Amino acid sequence: MKIIQFSDSFLPIRDGVGNVVYQYAVQMSEQGHEVYVVAPQTDTGFNGKYPFEIIDYVGFQFASMKSYKVGFPALDPNCQQRLNMIDADIVHVHTPFTAGQAGIAYAQNHKVPIIGTFHSNYYDDILQVTGMELIATVGSKIVGGFYNKCDEVWSVSKTSRKTLKQYGCIKPVRVMENGTDSCQVSQQDIEKVRQEFGLTERPILLFVGQINWKKNIRCILEAAALLPFPFQLVFAGTGPHMDEIRELAISLGISGRVIFTGFIQEEKRKNALYALADLFVFPSLYDTSGLVVREAAAAGTPSITVQKSGAAECIKDGENGFLCKDSPEDLAAVIVHALEDPQKLQQIGEAAKETIPIPWKETTAAALKRYQYLVENYDPSKKKKRVKKKSE
Repeated sequence: MKIIQFSDSFLPIRDGVGNVVYQYAVQMSEQGHEVYVVAPQTDTGFNGKYPFEIIDYVGFQFASMKSYKVGFPALDPNCQQRLNMIDADIVHVHTPFTAGQAGIAYAQNHKVPIIGTFHSNYYDDILQVTGMELIATVGSKIVGGFYNKCDEVWSVSKTSRKTLKQYGCIKPVRVMENGTDSCQVSQQDIEKVRQEFGLTERPILLFVGQINWKKNIRCILEAAALLPFPFQLVFAGTGPHMDEIRELAISLGISGRVIFTGFIQEEKRKNALYALADLFVFPSLYDTSGLVVREAAAAGTPSITVQKSGAAECIKDGENGFLCKDSPEDLAAVIVHALEDPQKLQQIGEAAKETIPIPWKETTAAALKRYQYLVENYDPSKKKKRVKKKSE
């Protein structure tokens, strides 16, 4: 098949959405399919090193998120010319914004089916940028309307499916879980990371993701300040609120125990950090699935997540991870409880490794199977008629 993916977020950014798009492109290319990724123009290095082709368009730095770019593929003649040369079988959009709109236009013009995956809590994103609840509400309804234009809608979790329905999506939503990279790490890699970041104190508590208030980082810091024992708290990532979060750590009197590594792109370094940690602390209410929870599990490190959050869907409390309430006091209490029995903690980490990660090969194989079904059953003359249910 010839497959085109559209995303507003891609390399070198490896956030949740960018990582999913990258893995889909790599895995499907390696299985013999012709894959293209349409994304804003960024410095990804020599494009020929990838088994897929990148069709980029002019992108401009996003004011409040300097690591991201935004652009309009429909206004980039070079991008449009390259797209018109491709006779794709199916389109997969991972965003409701400018790249997603370009995907809708391509699918309509070329009369091919289009899948839309809902990844993010866009209400919170819009609210954070604008500070206005009315605009966030209207924006989320526009997002719901975008997915109603797709032939099939996917979400990455049950929680995100519920959120999309609240946004006004009336189409059936199929849950297609994300995969996880295998965790290849050596003791030598672990020791290098330990020395690099000065990780000499135990326990080590780890957070990986955007350094952004929407990730509930305030809860992590306030919980850490309540802990009755020495610790090291590691934040791996970059984000717009780094300075404010550093200031909060100082005001809480724990700045000497908090380490910021910055963005870690090299997989073996990131895996070593996961493996080195005693607990992965991820109380985010924003995330719809929590790829990082799965990555931590692949390294045998159990997570603490908030009850009923998207990141908590794969967690069975006390079996393969831990659940807490959305409060610093309860998070601190769960951290203390989790660490009080090292042998039990190791068993829970092993259970996490056995039960939580899903290989990307499995998830992309399921996606390809669905692609094939949609291509074979697509009838552009009956655009308003939903593809018949066969395996739903």
